[in-house]
Formats: sequence, C-alpha cells, structure tokens
Amino acid sequence: MNPIAPFADVFPVFWLCTLSLLGAIIGSFLNVVIYRMPVMLERRWQREAQQQLGVTITESPPRFDLMLPHSSCPHCQTPLAIRDNIPLVSWLWLKGRARCCAKSISCRYPLIELTTALLFAGAGALLPVGLPLLGVLLFMAILLTLTVIDLKTLLLPDALTLPLLWLGLLFNLSGSFVSLEQAIMGAAIGYLSLWGLFWLFKYATGKEALGYGDFKLLAALGAWMGWKTLPNLVLIAAVCGLIFTLLQRGLSRQNVDQPLAFGPWLALAGAINMVFFVLPTSY
Repeated sequence: MNPIAPFADVFPVFWLCTLSLLGAIIGSFLNVVIYRMPVMLERRWQREAQQQLGVTITESPPRFDLMLPHSSCPHCQTPLAIRDNIPLVSWLWLKGRARCCAKSISCRYPLIELTTALLFAGAGALLPVGLPLLGVLLFMAILLTLTVIDLKTLLLPDALTLPLLWLGLLFNLSGSFVSLEQAIMGAAIGYLSLWGLFWLFKYATGKEALGYGDFKLLAALGAWMGWKTLPNLVLIAAVCGLIFTLLQRGLSRQNVDQPLAFGPWLALAGAINMVFFVLPTSY
C-alpha cells in the first residue's frame, strides 16, 4: 500500500500545499532548462559545424549544462546566494531586481514557478496518490517547458519531446491513461499525420508550414492519450493558434510571413485534453 495515500486522504489541504511547494521547486529547475537547453543545443551545433569544416579547436570550453555552472545573475553573472534563489519568495522579496546589480529580473521566472505550483496542486486535486498522478505531473512539467522554449526560440528539442513520448508509452504499459495499443497507434498516427501534412503543403506551396519538432510533440501526446484524441488535439491547437495569431498580428501589424510557434498550442491542447477528456474517463 502506498504510504502517502492515507496522509493525503486525512490531510488534503496540507497535501495540496505540499504539491504546490514541490511544483514551485520544480518550476525553478524548469527555468534553468528553459534558459540553458537552447544555449546547449547552439553550442553543440557550433562544435559539429567546426568538426565538419575541419576547424581546429585549441581549448575546450567551460562546462555548461543543466547542473553547472551554478545559477548566476543574468546581467552581471554574479553567482546567486541561496537566499536569492528561493522559488517565488526571492523575486518578491527583492521586488523583481537583482541584489548584486539592482537590474530588473524578468517576471517570467516567478510566473513559471507559480504556474508549475498551480498545475501540481490541480493535478493533486483531480487524482489520488499513485502512478497516474506522477505521470500527469511529469506530463504537465515537460509541456510547460516545451511551450516556453518554443515561444522563445521556435525550437522543440528532441531532448524533451522524445522522453515525453517514451514516458507516455511506459505509463500506458499498465493502462494508466489508455491501453498500450491505443498509445502506440497514437504515437505513430500523430507523427505521420503532421509529417504527411508538412510534405503535402511543401509540394503545393514550396514553403514549410511545420517543423519536425511538431511531429514529435504530437506523437508524444498520442502516446499519452491514444489515437482517438488526435483530431481533437489538432482542432483545439489550430483554432487557438489561429485566433491568437490573428489578434496579435492585427494589433501589432506584424508581417503575415513571419514564422509561428505551433508547439505551444499543441501543448495547450494536450493539457486541455488530458484534464477534460482523458482523466474523467479514466478515473
């Protein structure tokens, strides 16, 4: 028997507060991933290009990954003390400014932490303690990370989309959300449907309307929620993305040829389908 389940049943408010705190901490780590992963990818591509061109690299660059170097001020690069790196609290206490140089710190950092805390608490309110709850927490955290990265860089890194896909299949080995058969079909049909649409549009217009990261993200969503949710996923993503784009470009008068990030809308559609269509039928 799960030892946490009786505690959550007896102290539901404390349990949700605990999940919120965990979410804020995880959100702080997601901020690191959102900032560093695109930089890591860019540096890797530069190294690969240098190797292809035969450029001699005289010295190895300092280590830069999700663990090192330690968190520092984005303006003056001063390492952050523990008291300045407490999720939500530090940003509010310092009134959105760095202690070291007094420059403004983006509100994106506390917003990611707050959003993750709310998502974790919401998942805890919907699901009992168990494997499906863990799955939903991972699902929401990765989708949030992909959303912000895609909005910033128009990238959906394989380092996130592929683990999301495999996690969906692993959780559905025991039918946590859908049967394994539906999950496998969802992953295959999700990828092939956007892949086919991509090439059809390219042959017709000579332009690329989607990226390969979008194919992998829809495949991952299909692995979590099965092939039956795919039409609903694409419809919600397309409608939300179209409405937002028309409003944004109408207000800002942006060029209609400017590339769009479709990944955030797929992620939003995935979260909506999980909460309103998959979980109610599973639990």
